[in-house]
Amino acid sequence: MKIALVGYGKMGMIIDEIATQRGHEITARLKETPNLENLNQPDVVIEFSQPEVAFENIKFCLENKIPVVCGTTGWLEKKPLIEKIALDNKTAFLYGSNFSLGVNLFFALNEKLANLMKNFSEYSVQLEEIHHIHKKDAPSGTAISMAEGIIKNNPKFQSWKLDQTEGNQLGIVAIREDEVPGTHTVSYQSSVDEININHIAYNRNGFALGAVIAAEWIVGKQGVFGMNDVLGL
Repeated sequence: MKIALVGYGKMGMIIDEIATQRGHEITARLKETPNLENLNQPDVVIEFSQPEVAFENIKFCLENKIPVVCGTTGWLEKKPLIEKIALDNKTAFLYGSNFSLGVNLFFALNEKLANLMKNFSEYSVQLEEIHHIHKKDAPSGTAISMAEGIIKNNPKFQSWKLDQTEGNQLGIVAIREDEVPGTHTVSYQSSVDEININHIAYNRNGFALGAVIAAEWIVGKQGVFGMNDVLGL
């Protein structure tokens, strides 16, 4: 399979290494804007760039009928438009706030726990995410996905907010610290006890492997997908 990497930072480099180990050809390693010449006819694009350029990068690829796997966060207000572009051009788009197998299992656990806790009003809920100091967006896309999973399963909450939980807004505390790859915690606290679930990433390799697996899965498909589709969750 031929893969073009759009956005060649730390994640792009790890994806490059893992994809090559799995026998794939890297047609492009781009830090600049993609075009038909510098992409070099890939079967799929893996996009890990910056929030301010992600939309245009993805739009260009989809309009040229190149399927895209995207892990860039911080641009999601335009995601419905990107999904329409993918469908209109009969190609495929897959967004993942986090491609790690462990995190996607954690998402499922988070929703299950939220459903169990919805009738116990004595417990307050709080989310926290910790990432490296180089991460530009806050909260993380993973934390937003966690919040959306809780909101879907608990009618008390209508939306999420950055900071502490207040009323019907579920709070996400975002911390930027050293070189932390990613730690996410959900806490349910009452006056007598506390229930926590968390996911701690030791490095970026799990994210990169998941992105490559998603790229392998999406080639030849049409539509809009997520990691649940890839993993059959």
